[in-house]
Amino acid sequence: MMEAVLKGLALGFVLALSVGPIIFTIIKQSLNNGHKGGFSFVVGVWVSDILLVVLSNTLTELVSQLLAHTKTIAYGGSTFLIAMGIYFVFFKKVHLATDAEGNAPRFRKRDMARIFASGFIINTLNPGVILFWLGNATVLSLTHTLQERIVIFSVCLLVNMGADVGKVMMAGKLRSRLTLRALSIINKISGTILIGFGIVLLWGAIFFVKKH
Repeated sequence: MMEAVLKGLALGFVLALSVGPIIFTIIKQSLNNGHKGGFSFVVGVWVSDILLVVLSNTLTELVSQLLAHTKTIAYGGSTFLIAMGIYFVFFKKVHLATDAEGNAPRFRKRDMARIFASGFIINTLNPGVILFWLGNATVLSLTHTLQERIVIFSVCLLVNMGADVGKVMMAGKLRSRLTLRALSIINKISGTILIGFGIVLLWGAIFFVKKH
C-alpha cells in the first residue's frame, strides 16, 4: 500500500507542476476576485477531475466512446479558451472591488456558481486532462487492484488540491499590493496565454487528431 501512496504523490506532483491554462486562470481569478473567487474556480476544477477519475476507472466503455469524439471536444475546448482569452484581452473591465474596510466584497451565490462553472468547463473540455486521467488509469489497471488505484488517485487529487489552495492563497495575498494598471496587464497576459493554448489545441485537433 505504501507503493500506491508514493505513486499517488509522484502523480500528484506531476499534475500540480504542469503548466496549462488552468494554473493561469486560477491565479487570474484569485487576483481579480480574491480568495472566494479563486476557491470557487478551483472547486469547479476539482469536481471535474474527480468526475474524470471515476469515469476513467469504472466506466471504461463510456470513456472510450468519449475519446472517439476527441476532435469535437478539442474544437469545443479550443474555441472556449480562445473566446475567454479574447474577452480578457479586449473586453474585460478590470476593477479592484473592495468594501468599506478595503476587503474583497461579499460574493453572491450566482457569482460563485458562475466562476465554479467556468473552472469545471475549462478543465472538462481539455483533451489533455482527459488523456492524463484515462492514460494513467489504463496503465495502472494492468498492475494494480481497484483498491490500490483508489489510494493512488486519492493521494494524487489531494496533492493537486493542496497545490491549488496554495496558488489561491498566494495570489490572494498579492492582490492587496496590486495597482489597477498592474492587474489590467496581468489580465491581458492571462488572456493572451489562454488564446495561445486555445490555438495550440485547435492546431493539434486539425492536424494531429485522427477523425472517427
